[in-house]
Amino acid sequence: MSLARSRRGSNRGFTLVELLVVIAIIGVLVGLLLPAVQAAREAARRMSCSNNFKQIGLALHNYHSAYKKLPMQMGGTSRPGTNWFQAGDQANQLSLGWLVGLTPFFEQQAVWEQISNPSVVNLAAPGTIRNPPWPAMGPTITDENNVNGSGVNTRNTAYAPWMTEMSTLRCPSDPGTGLPAMGRTNYAACIGDGVDFMADGAYFPNLNPSSARAENIRASGRGVFVTRIAMGFRDILDGLSNSIAAGEITTDLGDRDKRTIPRFGIGFTNARDNPLFCRNQPAGQGLDPLRPLFWASGVTQLAASNQGRGYRWASGTATYSSMNTILPPNSEVCVTFSDTGQGMFPPSSRHQGGVHILIADGAVKFITDSIEAGNSATATVRLNGTGAQSPGSKSPYGLWGALGTRASRETESIED
Repeated sequence: MSLARSRRGSNRGFTLVELLVVIAIIGVLVGLLLPAVQAAREAARRMSCSNNFKQIGLALHNYHSAYKKLPMQMGGTSRPGTNWFQAGDQANQLSLGWLVGLTPFFEQQAVWEQISNPSVVNLAAPGTIRNPPWPAMGPTITDENNVNGSGVNTRNTAYAPWMTEMSTLRCPSDPGTGLPAMGRTNYAACIGDGVDFMADGAYFPNLNPSSARAENIRASGRGVFVTRIAMGFRDILDGLSNSIAAGEITTDLGDRDKRTIPRFGIGFTNARDNPLFCRNQPAGQGLDPLRPLFWASGVTQLAASNQGRGYRWASGTATYSSMNTILPPNSEVCVTFSDTGQGMFPPSSRHQGGVHILIADGAVKFITDSIEAGNSATATVRLNGTGAQSPGSKSPYGLWGALGTRASRETESIED
């Protein structure tokens, strides 16, 4: 009898209390492990992001070895007499970005062949042959289309290369994908710590050259890349290891993020002389005081849904593929009048606490948001500026600004 009781007792299952305790323990373990798993995944994405940037840096050096100069930011073909920001099929109107020429150097030869030759592929009418073909180096990439007085806001989304998204140009930590963007990029050329004439360079909007404008951009274009001017390593007098060539940017997700959708309409003078203009606006017209990473709901002059940061990999306009070292990383983007304007274009990322930057010598560094950045309220250097704003002055924006200039001869260093 006692033996039977012993056998029955040894076969009993778990009680409800025991099951609940086990489930609770498993829940606690999962809760402890999940953040570690997420952190490991983000670390892997961040490393992949850095590796992509290194590939671009290597491509930049190979390009320079081949052509003895860097790819131009805002270069390409032109049809003088028509404003460069107007859409057209005959030329790209000197609007191509630095990444276009690099495509064959980071294993995108097929894309380069499409761009550098006339193309009959028409995404607007699949299966048909475009006649006449797209020209070599492609059409424009801008939104404005007043060529025929129509005033229609459109893009050349029928041209296949401009719509191509390449993995090398994407940071895995950035979840943005697909429309309303064209091909996205997370890497932008550094155009220095100046603002004046950064939109057009030494040209009038109709692409006629101007000696007066050339003098202005010579004074304010202090980065490794300068709008519509071919630069080379010989121009980087501070040394390749002390100058930022490019920075990481995050693309827009349609959520009014201050880093990815510009606030428009600030005016030329404010863009040049008041870097904190957008931040210091009255309640409802600037940043949301309760959510300072986002624009307030009352900010009406924002970009169109297809004008987010990094939305057009092939475009050389600052909104899409440039950065400057005026405001610290992950600060707000603020533009004069449209996506083709000038203003504040700090780098940004989905990584915690900072961004990747590409040094001109090919090294990739992680820069924190708290980098010493001088006085952000100070006006930018420009032609006819006085005091700290006179041409050739050291950067008003501390270490951050000094790293963005190529020839300011300031003492600077980045620790690993």
